Amino acid sequence: MRILLVEDAEDLGEVIHDQIADEGNAVDWVKTLAYAETSKETTDYDLILLDLMLPDGSGIDFLINLRRSGSITPVIIMTARDQISDRIKGLNAGADDYLVKPFDLTELSARIAAVTRRYSGNPNPLLKIGSLEIDLTKHIVSRNQVPIELTAREWALLEAFIQRPGTLLSKPQLEDHLYAFGAEIESNTIEVYISRLRKKLGKNQLETVRGLGYRMTP
Repeated sequence: MRILLVEDAEDLGEVIHDQIADEGNAVDWVKTLAYAETSKETTDYDLILLDLMLPDGSGIDFLINLRRSGSITPVIIMTARDQISDRIKGLNAGADDYLVKPFDLTELSARIAAVTRRYSGNPNPLLKIGSLEIDLTKHIVSRNQVPIELTAREWALLEAFIQRPGTLLSKPQLEDHLYAFGAEIESNTIEVYISRLRKKLGKNQLETVRGLGYRMTP
């Protein structure tokens, strides 16, 4: 997934960034609302992790404006504000989840997974696609009940197709899904990962539409 992390605390931002990046996500970390606004205008994010108390304003105002613009990007609030009234205000402003600091990083990962499953239209973490069985929570894939080992990048690429079943995804869309701002991307990177996935999942599992992109076959 491509995730926007809006968090001004250096230490916390670093550990959150590393946690979700290690899981194969592309993470753009910004520390102000101004940078968050610029980022969301130029990039199509799968999820936003939003602190409420930022140097240049309130995360609630950012969220309200985001929803008023028509955006349906999932948002998880991360904040030290633990009052019930604060939670209600955040959820009513359009947040999909509300996480109170300090929190366990594995809980954050679980909530990210749950929110993205809901937005993909399938809250069930267990999927069956042809001969593939996929556990979205545990990041486990098996084919005809034989486990398949995927790297973090391979999993992230598979996840992009799972989130948009039957949708044709272009090479730039897949690159955006896998890599954060400033990452160096070789010209054939996506082709390499597609080839690796085909070898592991089955050569007919991913379809190439020449000149346009790729899609996962039912």
